[in-house]
Amino acid sequence: MNNKSVIAIFALCMLLISSCAKKEKKDLPKIAIAGFWIESSTFSPAKSDVNSFKQLRGDEIFNYYPFFGVDSTLRKQAKWVPTLRARAIPGGVVTKETYETFVSEILEKLKVNGPFDAMFLDVHGASSVEGMDDPEGDLITRIRKVVGTDCMISTSMDLHGNVTPELVKHSDLITCFRLAPHEDAMETRRRAVKNLLDRLESGKGKPKYKAWIPVPVLLPGEKTSTRIEPGKSLYAKIDPLTKQEGVIDAAIWVGYAWGDAPRNTATVTAYGDSKEEVAKAAEYLAKSFWDVRKEFEFVAPVASLDESLKAAIKSDKKPFIISDMGDNPTAGGAGDVTWTLAELLKRPEFKKAGGPSLIYASIPGPKFVEKAVKLGEGAMIEAEAGANVDSRYSGPVKLKGKIEKIRHGDKHAETEVVVKVGSMHVIVTKIRKPYHHEADFTNLGLNPRESDIVMVKIGYLVPELYNMRGDWLMALTPGGVDQDLIRLGHKRIKRPMFPFDADMENPDLSARMIPLSNE
Repeated sequence: MNNKSVIAIFALCMLLISSCAKKEKKDLPKIAIAGFWIESSTFSPAKSDVNSFKQLRGDEIFNYYPFFGVDSTLRKQAKWVPTLRARAIPGGVVTKETYETFVSEILEKLKVNGPFDAMFLDVHGASSVEGMDDPEGDLITRIRKVVGTDCMISTSMDLHGNVTPELVKHSDLITCFRLAPHEDAMETRRRAVKNLLDRLESGKGKPKYKAWIPVPVLLPGEKTSTRIEPGKSLYAKIDPLTKQEGVIDAAIWVGYAWGDAPRNTATVTAYGDSKEEVAKAAEYLAKSFWDVRKEFEFVAPVASLDESLKAAIKSDKKPFIISDMGDNPTAGGAGDVTWTLAELLKRPEFKKAGGPSLIYASIPGPKFVEKAVKLGEGAMIEAEAGANVDSRYSGPVKLKGKIEKIRHGDKHAETEVVVKVGSMHVIVTKIRKPYHHEADFTNLGLNPRESDIVMVKIGYLVPELYNMRGDWLMALTPGGVDQDLIRLGHKRIKRPMFPFDADMENPDLSARMIPLSNE
């Protein structure tokens, strides 16, 4: 064989390799990514608009998900087309204009960049939109009209979301968190993506069967934490079911207690290729949930605010954390209810600088912040804060004290001000912000570990605060996410419902088989 022949064969081989590489690249599935994420209370007077949402587009979306790193396996398994991911801190009802703005952008990008083999849809499930009972169901129905019924959609959700038959029908695969607090949030999203890719690459396509069961139980997250029983054992039953032949995934949603619509209830789903096993898995989880409904208790001891403060002052454990639960912005509260802070300001224990040290995090007060910035650190200030949105329980509070710290640039609060009032450090923010991390305090020159009392607008403690606590009580305070559900006054949920109808008869927990998206 002469040199020319060798060169010709080598060139042919390279051409074939190049052709195969191109074919392999061309054959990668084309998958869209979109997200709409908010938990919004219908019992809060607050409104969530476009400015309430952090909006990610393009590579920003990849950067949000750790499993979509440039060199990650999942990133290389498909041609991903990120559209829009809009996420807000929980709050009030979303304005219809805001919702339509986001939906329109997602739909337009799907139209322009389609067709798609599949889609990863990341939603919370507890949004409330003006004039709508099922926003997530509406969103996916409209998406389906654009992408068609051949496109496979995998939906990931928060376990505090709500799940309707419409959402299940248009989701070919659907799953949710299995931990509360949500330490498995990214793991769940990765599972949703992995399940999607597995069905595409194996050629099995859409699961053949989907089961949905509403469980007439509506309880707050503070009573259904998976850290304690019965939630811990209940959610531990899910994973073994997914190892059974014919079942791909199963999920339990607690539902969103501070939404008043027909869809607000606990729900169970399962899906896979065996009708019998899918139905059996769903029914097993639904019955398991129903059987333990009366065993759910608050994740920590609860008490009135007065009882909580007396216990904290008496305790020698630092920090003694008190949850100001009724206005928890991470559950949908307005975050600016002043009732608790007003009560603190009345108490003689905190009026003098030498009293028990207490950090209050936090109260929004844009005008207070503006005045503090003009005065500067070290100056004395007297101004009002809070109750701009929710003044039903108490009006704005007057804070008189020394400005100890002003910090700009926080991604949630924008500007934070620490004012020393008696023995209390009160954090006032330009925009409401939940305080979850030790750095949230230390960035302001505060040491929560050495404070006698730390009071946060939160329900159950996120891991960092939970691990920091010396002791902890959850205070039954008023607000848009009041833990006393009976007191809130739901009018539109389906009845009977536990605990509203505590002695109701056993419900029908048989599996409802939901049609496939192309049926």
